[in-house]
Amino acid sequence: MFGLFGKRKPLRTVSRMPHDRWGEVEVVRSERARRISLSVRADGTVRLTMSPTALMRQAVAFMESRAKWIERARRKVAERGKPDLRSETERAEERERLRAEAKRYLPQRVEELSRLTGLKYGRLSVRASRTRWGSCSARNDINLSLYLMKLPPHLIDYVTLPHPPQRPLRAISRSTR
Repeated sequence: MFGLFGKRKPLRTVSRMPHDRWGEVEVVRSERARRISLSVRADGTVRLTMSPTALMRQAVAFMESRAKWIERARRKVAERGKPDLRSETERAEERERLRAEAKRYLPQRVEELSRLTGLKYGRLSVRASRTRWGSCSARNDINLSLYLMKLPPHLIDYVTLPHPPQRPLRAISRSTR
């Protein structure tokens, strides 16, 4: 962590290495790396990560041994299309459009599904969560992602259908209390 005279060494250094098949490979030497790893970034760049003590020839040999994986990963990235190059303003406008649509549609749909199934719910909130479509609390409060509006109706129904609350399991104890 600390170099000569107590000066802090960087946690990671990034350099570039030319490669015949994959163009420029990004080489990252990181203090946190415990093994050699490969990744393919959204723009198709191959990233080779290793600890500062790892030998470059071992890392290159590892990369060559994973050539098929790199090719598959680069194809997947290319199939996904180009990264989102819209401005923050354009993304914010889309988010607000989805929020308005979600606040108009989702409460009606959840109420209708609740009536059809007989399952009750507490509050309903719509948020811009990116990692979960929705969740239900122990009090039956439902949280839904506004990004549900990008899904087809049958999937929206699957996520929004009020589920019975999860009941905590009683702990099994050997004590004789």
